[in-house]
Amino acid sequence: MKKLILILSIVLLSIDQVIKVFITKSMDVYSSIKLIPNFLNLTYVKNTGAAFSILQGGRIFFIILGIISLIVLIRFILLDKKITRFDSISYSLVLAGISGNLIDRIFYGGVIDYISINLPFYDMPIFNFADMCIVIGILMIIYIMIIKGDSDENIYRR
Repeated sequence: MKKLILILSIVLLSIDQVIKVFITKSMDVYSSIKLIPNFLNLTYVKNTGAAFSILQGGRIFFIILGIISLIVLIRFILLDKKITRFDSISYSLVLAGISGNLIDRIFYGGVIDYISINLPFYDMPIFNFADMCIVIGILMIIYIMIIKGDSDENIYRR
């Protein structure tokens, strides 16, 4: 299963980076393309902060945080003796997402965001494929830990 994590992480990271190269090469920063009027746009922005653009300008802090997060997650994966296919997918999503945004911070100076969704009651922050991977992967891990009762103690005892 650990080989599956590696392969799936590389595939997801590749998708993320290909999309970001396309966005940076074909659009100007702050330009927008309407995909579904009044709902979905491609809007190219560079986010130098975290989620919702908090802590703008914290590039070094977020690079260090990303590296530490990857190390902790990889260690967690290596210690987990009983990885299921569901676990593999969740770990792969989080690894790919963290890696994709980390690459952006290192090479672009900030995260390349481009998905803009406008709801009638709320304008969501602009995000990217890596962000979706992180959120979905974390939700899956929370499901594993809460619904299935998988705690750190159980994982390390396997």
